[in-house]
Amino acid sequence: MAVQAHATAKYVRTSAQKAGLVLNLIRGRDVNAALATLRFARKGVARDIEKVLRSAIANASQKDGFGGDVERLYVNACYANQGPSQKRIRPAPMGRAFRVLKRTAHLTVQVAERPLHIETAPAPAAQTGAAAPAEATRASASTPKRPRGAKPKPKAAAKGRAKTGSKTGGAKKKAAAKSGRAKKAKA
Repeated sequence: MAVQAHATAKYVRTSAQKAGLVLNLIRGRDVNAALATLRFARKGVARDIEKVLRSAIANASQKDGFGGDVERLYVNACYANQGPSQKRIRPAPMGRAFRVLKRTAHLTVQVAERPLHIETAPAPAAQTGAAAPAEATRASASTPKRPRGAKPKPKAAAKGRAKTGSKTGGAKKKAAAKSGRAKKAKA
């Protein structure tokens, strides 16, 4: 079973929204890549998140069942919850006062150990003619049907409806405008 550990820093003096921008950079990454990203991030909250990540790594290394390889750890989940806001008052013109909210956040980083995949050699009996169709289906399943971002092709039923003459309001106006232009050009 994969080892999971988390660490939380409470009452960090930043808004949860600002911390969430930095946490989005490291979610799902290996811990070494995440630490490098946080080291060179140009946000002030990155130092606080780096401390929490290092604490989560230390917590994982202390758990029973940890393999001892920090390289296998990755950031499983990370989020920033809103903490209590400090209410302050800023003087305003004509004796008024404006409310200032100094927000805080609770930062949580969860790390997990990637499962170790051990590849086994296929049995000699599996390389007979019966395995060939299975490989063909795997190859076709891994290739996408169309490039990403490409629009799907219209179905045959949609083409059939367009040929029957059922036009929408916009198509009728275009057809009328074309016929009107043709009449003017003949005259």
